[in-house]
Amino acid sequence: MNIYFSDIIGSIGVFILLLAFVLNLLNKISIDNIFYILMNTVGAALACFASYLIHYIPFIILEAVWTIVSLMALFNYYKRK
Repeated sequence: MNIYFSDIIGSIGVFILLLAFVLNLLNKISIDNIFYILMNTVGAALACFASYLIHYIPFIILEAVWTIVSLMALFNYYKRK
């Protein structure tokens, strides 16, 4: 079994996204929390990069949009503060 750089990056990104999702479902972190927003931003960016590395266009689009929306949430978070 070969583990590639893209697998490691993608796995880390997806783990971060899933962790944010689970923590939110368990009411441990709210969607307005800076850590939730950062986890979504970083996780989606890593998953997007991994998708780019393997040239998988559908997930590049999905994760790029997720990253952009998360960056907008980050911007709005700092605008409110």
